[in-house]
Formats: sequence, C-alpha cells, structure tokens
Amino acid sequence: MAVLELVNISKHFGAIQAVTDVSLSLNRGEVVGLMGDNGAGKSTLVKMIAGNFRPSQGTMRLDGAEIVLHRPVEARQHGIEIVYQDLALCDNLTAAANVFLGREIRRGIGPLSILDYKAMYRRAGEIFKELKSETPPRDFVRQMSGGQRQAVAIARTMLSDAKIVLMDEPTAAISVRQVAEVLNLIRALRDRGIAVVLISHRMPDVFTVADRVIVMRRGRKVADKAIEQSSPEEVTGLITGAIEQV
Repeated sequence: MAVLELVNISKHFGAIQAVTDVSLSLNRGEVVGLMGDNGAGKSTLVKMIAGNFRPSQGTMRLDGAEIVLHRPVEARQHGIEIVYQDLALCDNLTAAANVFLGREIRRGIGPLSILDYKAMYRRAGEIFKELKSETPPRDFVRQMSGGQRQAVAIARTMLSDAKIVLMDEPTAAISVRQVAEVLNLIRALRDRGIAVVLISHRMPDVFTVADRVIVMRRGRKVADKAIEQSSPEEVTGLITGAIEQV
C-alpha cells in the first residue's frame, strides 16, 4: 500500500489556478524527484502535503485513510516533515540544540526540571550516525558547511518518526562535495523506509538518487516515470513544453 496518495488534487488562489487535477502516489522507502520550471506548481503541491495550504478539491490519503490537514503541525503529527530551502536553523545554537529545538529533553519534575544537554548531545549523535553524517552535535551551526546544515535539518525530522520527508532544493548553492553529502543523507532516509520527495532543478541530482521522477508544467502533472525509463533530455523537454506529455 502506498504511504501517500493524492487523488485529483487542485488548488486555486482566486482566479489563479496553481495546481490542476494532480494524482500521484508515494511508496515507503522511495525517493521521488519533483521537477518543473518556476511557477509549475511544485511548491504549492508540496505545501498542500505539508499542511500549509488546503486543497480546493481532491482527496489525500495516508496509509489508505483519508486525511484533511489544516495546519503544518497536523502534518507533522501524521509523520509528514518538510525541510525548506532556507533550513530555518539557528546559527547561534549547537547542532544538537537545533535538532531538539521546541522538543528539548529535560530532567527533573515540573518547574524544577532543567535541560538535559548530555542526553540531547547523545541522541543527536546517534541520529547523525544513522544518517552516516560526521556532523558534530556540539558544534555551532554557524561553523558548519552546507552539507552539515542539511544533516541538522534532516536529523530534526527523524525525532518524530517521519514517514515522509519533503525537501525543497536541498542541493542549491552548495559545493560539489557537499552535494554528495546531501545525496547520501537522502539515501539514508530511503534506507530507513522513509519516503522522500525531492524538489530540485538539478537534473544530475535527481537522476543520481531518485527512483522516480514527476514533472509538472503550468500546474499539471505531465510525467510520472521510473527514473530508468526516462532521461535528462526527456525531462528537459517536458519542463520546457517541447514534449507535451508522456
């Protein structure tokens, strides 16, 4: 059974039709590349999955049961996490403090409880090890590379037993070596049975790590193919409109 199904999902903002009649499914342990030009509807689609927007019409199912999300916190409660392009990290905090931000481990009782930094460092270190990342839990985020920052943002999603992680341009504006780090993080999520939706403009990244590619143009889904059955040339044609649909 698919972990997520969208059935005839549409979204309009007044007279603007951002997403039109999109259906797709997402399986456990699958990486899906979501591609399209600016304004194609990718971000709107992902924000509906993440609970930022309610669909104007259509149905969303999680593990076969229909769900209606009103807020992002409800999506997180259902195991849907999103890592935005800006990562929303606090540079003046350690990696571990960022991982546990808003979900800190405490020891003691009631008003006498204090933050258990040792437990947070230990657990954050375990998560980084699971992700095969060498990110030091005690280092401050401001000292970190782009790849390490992505590791911190992804580690945060693993505290809540995520079923689905939505990633918005995770390899934009970082070095080649750091891109390899991020792609390895995505593989680590997949190996844990987590479904990943990768929004990206970088064709090599999608064809390196994704199992399937979905292409959107003008708010509609124009392709949904296994990666080995497509090619960068075909996807480019679909994005630009040189190829209408496959």
